[in-house]
Amino acid sequence: MCIRWLVLALLAGLSFVVSVQADEPVRRLLYVVTPGIRNYLEFGGAGILVFDIDQGHRFVRRIETPASREAMPDNIKGVCAVAGTGRLYFTTRSKLYCLDLTTDRIVWERAPAEGTDRMSITPDGRFVYVPSLEKETWNVFDAGSGERLAQLETNSGAHNTVVSRDGRWMYLGGLKSPFLFIADTQTHQIARKAGPLSASIRPFTVNGTSTRAYVCVNDLLGFEVLDLVGGTRLHRVTVEGFQQGPVKRHGCPSHGIGLTPDEREVWVVDAANQRLHIFDNTVSPPKQRASLPVREQPGWITFSLDGRLAYPSTGEVIDVATRETVARLTDEQGREVHSEKMVEIHFRGKEPVATGDQFGVGRVTKPEGE
Repeated sequence: MCIRWLVLALLAGLSFVVSVQADEPVRRLLYVVTPGIRNYLEFGGAGILVFDIDQGHRFVRRIETPASREAMPDNIKGVCAVAGTGRLYFTTRSKLYCLDLTTDRIVWERAPAEGTDRMSITPDGRFVYVPSLEKETWNVFDAGSGERLAQLETNSGAHNTVVSRDGRWMYLGGLKSPFLFIADTQTHQIARKAGPLSASIRPFTVNGTSTRAYVCVNDLLGFEVLDLVGGTRLHRVTVEGFQQGPVKRHGCPSHGIGLTPDEREVWVVDAANQRLHIFDNTVSPPKQRASLPVREQPGWITFSLDGRLAYPSTGEVIDVATRETVARLTDEQGREVHSEKMVEIHFRGKEPVATGDQFGVGRVTKPEGE
């Protein structure tokens, strides 16, 4: 009888813990990996800086990593995360790191001979596609163990990687080719390519149904629109009312583009004029509607999961609806935080329950009207 009551008491206690966990509010955090503007330590130092989105983007803590402890921390090249596995991944120019989000500890690291660049992970948390450092190949890693599973050759100057919302396709953009390569994540082979665009591909983003890519290319202040089904370029969209000029980094006028999650707007960066340009994406081709100043030369743009906030690499937090700056990221020393490598992560207690994307990807997964 005593044992029976003990078991019932333990079960009741477990039920209470589960209930408390389920009722616990979700905490939305922004993970910003630095140095995320080349190796410039003046923009937030080195490490993973965590900000509380719902508390005015207040600085929460700095996570030290083997990369940040180096005497001369290397450039951070990319970041991605998956809630289901509780893992965050980031790259320098030479290494891929896997971090446990519940302990802030590095689980494993890999240093492929070809170097590493901006990667992406399948939504199920199984595979990380990691470009070599502007070389011929992408490496495919088992996200759990860090084992290299495959290598894909594009000879395109491997650079940026975006996964489709359903996880079926991995889009591979090289800065030495006008073609966007598309890999099948079931076979880890190149399935097809789309293009050519007018010049080599720089940052790009993809809509939720995997039918359109919005692509920055060399020598264009603006972007081009690519049909991912037919494989052809649809539009060349040029920013109006502003002139191209010298840029500090990346060597191209627009290095950063994002779709709002509802895909109604395209935001593209303009380094020379220190601006973000906003385009109406409900018409075809997209139509320029507004331009916003930022505090330095932007080189990236992404959005919050709910679509209410825009995050340029210059560290402003912009209300998408009002287009007003509502916060500016600063670290524990009061320094401006700038980074092209950030990802939103939601926690319930210590458990990650949702993750965003370093790219401003579209999140509409059904055609309008369905």
